[in-house]
Amino acid sequence: MTLKPQLADVFEARHNAPGADEQAAMLRTIGVASLAQLIDETVPPAIRLQRPLDLPAALTERAFLAKFKQIAGQNQVFKSYIGLGYHDTTLPPVIQRNILENPGWYTAYTPYQAEIAQGRLEALINYQTMIIDLTGMEIANASLLDEGTAAAEAMHMLHSQTKKKGAQQYFVSDQVLPQTIDLLRTRATPVGIELVVGDHRRLDLSAGSFFGAMVQYPAADGEIFDYQDFIAQARKNDVFVVMGADLLALTLLTAPGELGADVCVGNSQRFGVPMGYGGPHAGFFATKDQFKRVLPGRLIGQSVDAAGNKAYRMALQTREQHIRREKATSNICTAQVLLSVLAGMYAVYHGPQRLRQFAVNTHSLAQTLEAGLQKLGVEQTNEHYFDTLNLRLESAELQQAVRKEAKAARLNFRYFDEVRVGISLNQNTELADVADILNVFAKVLGKATAAATQAETLELTWPSSFVRTSDYLTHPVFNSHHAEHELLRYMKQLENKDLSLAHSMIALGSCTMKLNATAEMIPVTWPEIGGLHPFAPVEQAKGYEQIFADLQTWLCEVTGFAAVSLQPNSGAQGEYAGLLAIRGYHEARGDHHRNVALIPASAHGTNPASAVMAGMQVVVVKSTEDGNIDVADLTAQATKYADKLSCLMVTYPSTHGVYEETIIDICQTIHEHGGRVYMDGANMNAQVGLTSPAIIGADVCHLNLHKTFCIPHGGGGPGVGPIGVVADLAPYLPGHAVVPVEGRVNGSVSAAPWGSASILPISYAYISMMGGDGLQRATELAILNANYIKARLEAHYPVLYTGRHGRCAHEMILDCRHFKKAGIEVEDIAKRLMDYGFHAPTVSFPVAGTLMVEPTESESKPELDRFCDAMIAIRKEIADVESGKADAKDNVLKHAPHTAATVLVHDWTRPYSREQAVYPTEHARANKFWPSVSRIDSAYGDRNLICSCTPIEQYVDKEEELVQADKGPSY
Repeated sequence: MTLKPQLADVFEARHNAPGADEQAAMLRTIGVASLAQLIDETVPPAIRLQRPLDLPAALTERAFLAKFKQIAGQNQVFKSYIGLGYHDTTLPPVIQRNILENPGWYTAYTPYQAEIAQGRLEALINYQTMIIDLTGMEIANASLLDEGTAAAEAMHMLHSQTKKKGAQQYFVSDQVLPQTIDLLRTRATPVGIELVVGDHRRLDLSAGSFFGAMVQYPAADGEIFDYQDFIAQARKNDVFVVMGADLLALTLLTAPGELGADVCVGNSQRFGVPMGYGGPHAGFFATKDQFKRVLPGRLIGQSVDAAGNKAYRMALQTREQHIRREKATSNICTAQVLLSVLAGMYAVYHGPQRLRQFAVNTHSLAQTLEAGLQKLGVEQTNEHYFDTLNLRLESAELQQAVRKEAKAARLNFRYFDEVRVGISLNQNTELADVADILNVFAKVLGKATAAATQAETLELTWPSSFVRTSDYLTHPVFNSHHAEHELLRYMKQLENKDLSLAHSMIALGSCTMKLNATAEMIPVTWPEIGGLHPFAPVEQAKGYEQIFADLQTWLCEVTGFAAVSLQPNSGAQGEYAGLLAIRGYHEARGDHHRNVALIPASAHGTNPASAVMAGMQVVVVKSTEDGNIDVADLTAQATKYADKLSCLMVTYPSTHGVYEETIIDICQTIHEHGGRVYMDGANMNAQVGLTSPAIIGADVCHLNLHKTFCIPHGGGGPGVGPIGVVADLAPYLPGHAVVPVEGRVNGSVSAAPWGSASILPISYAYISMMGGDGLQRATELAILNANYIKARLEAHYPVLYTGRHGRCAHEMILDCRHFKKAGIEVEDIAKRLMDYGFHAPTVSFPVAGTLMVEPTESESKPELDRFCDAMIAIRKEIADVESGKADAKDNVLKHAPHTAATVLVHDWTRPYSREQAVYPTEHARANKFWPSVSRIDSAYGDRNLICSCTPIEQYVDKEEELVQADKGPSY
């Protein structure tokens, strides 16, 4: 017997699900002899890579984690007192283990199919309620990408709503966070908004053409200003006011809504989310009810289901970019759902009393520190503050001495204006930490250490107008789960209402819901990754420096580009950053007039919205009957706008799931007319290792790391959208005002220098453990799985578009439009799939009345078959309606999904059996996922918009109704 030792623990075999026997069976069904033949028939030869990807050899999970521990260990986690919107905090372990580390939460998709997302939606309602209560505003969205992005979205929204003719000026206090000012500059310039930065105390709002103004509360240096007169002046001059606020401070400070602000923005990071070297964090956006129909981002609202029960869903979805397109005022198509859930659950667990106590403790220690510094002769200049002291030293030399001594003590302060030192305390600061800080100054000044003594009671010395008197977080959800057992059960109840990748495949076209391996996720929660402030000295982040450098090199290899920026923290931000790079290139050459963006009619809705935000004029290019770009129309448009052409935005493979064979000629046409080519990277899962954006002729491409490179979707966020560019566009990648990037002339597109840095290790791990060969095989198997589904379903559902040899790429479009003759809509199929235990594919995009299916390489043949069997069974149910065997209105599709309460009624009167309703397959019987609500009436919810937790009065009214019902009609 011969034994051959070889590596058994190979990660690729765990990520790429179909084994050799399964592949052979699928190839037979498709009708090809080999995987190589299938790829040759699918990917045009002119765009094929001529060599394998040059990436490091694949590591096992064990080897990767050991190596990465060494890399992360290069980061030095000092205690951070830098502030500027980022603070040390503690995520309760019960929330960390049961949400952040739980695939039931982090692998779920955006809650478009609300009936199987009620848990996440309730958690987001909690978050929105928390923001509304603390800010004193009337409505809040389900989060934005970060505080800077939220501030920029507020500026754009208010600019669109002003009634002042010709008002193009937007005032920003110089005490707004510097990273926010930087991002506002980036976003204002392309759309013609003039940013005016200065001292709000000396501003005359009647002197200019201002439509809005922004102030910080507390200010960047920690000072608490009285903004009542400023807001009154703004109101008198028809100027909107935005306040950037700190959530923890708002437990003690008068709410911005009570002061008269129109919008309040900020960062919920300090509610339990690690600093993570900058992200991801949930930026918040709260405003007045009058702006609810122009509010950027996602808004969760309450409605009713078919049985009249309360149900949640995303509200006002007509604001989505795929509908508004170039008329959109925002390109935001996602949120920071997982981070919103964490921050909201932090408030649920701690409740109003404990949150307020965190604030009291933080402020009292700041007072204690100030008293100790005064004894040492150090001047503190903030008259009123919450957590931040502003110290003025006698000389620049003294500042440098403090910096040196603090570094030796592993403490980070903020240093600015040559003689200033900022110290921001936080939830985790203790009396011993105050003593350590005082010791630094005592050593520098050559004085005896001032004792840090915290009084048992301290007076709040703020003016009465600053002190909050209104209640907040009064809803029972924030006052019922303070014991860990109670919170654990509440979180589990919510999790059980949501379908995720832990249950079944989620075959969403264009969304690439692939395996998020546990080994990839583990480092995210390490303190060496989560514990760094984004503005910490770069020499303390050597581990991150290596992660960034390696990842940029690898992504350059994958794309064929010369440079990559990791800063954009979503796909939409990546699009925008890519267009700004093209804009910067043209302007540097003196071509300021080049502002036309050609965009195919089939493009993702964020494409035209991003182009408008980048100051471009959108010109739509037609599609042919077979779904491809109309080359004749593209050539005509490129010729017509040759003098003004900025770029073409194109998705490849196309949004229709086909490798267009004319792509090289298309790109050449754009280049010949002076334009550049932006490639949307949504479909990179069909490119890696087989072709690349550079080969097809693109100049810029954003990459969705939450798709192709395995960062989880997290229920609709976080994401990362880095961009790659050719060499001559590299100088126009995003820079940063606080942490400058050498050679970059553009401003930032995200608040933090490297965006959502703490989740980059997920993609780093994926590439490290797959290697170049594994990544290529992943692409090949994604194509195999898609064509297998196509082969099994095309006799039942027409496949709308295919390539020359009848192949699809990694996804396909199933045409369901002809079912309308029998009264069956594509939505009915989507809802019926829930009864089979599946999330629907992408509904009505890019073609109305269709389903776009993408299985990914992570699904095995049995799972693909289970999905195909469900789709075929549903087709038979449709056939029963078509033939008249089933009633056109009273049938199993129209009533889907079926809840337990629906079928557990005494008198079942429907013309189909309960078993057919809820157990359509043996697998469903053995592994039943029960939707928690019936089909939701979204229109009702939009007419009766409720976007926060139901007021307690409604619970009382409901209880009274139940009492009346129990007593009977004679009562």
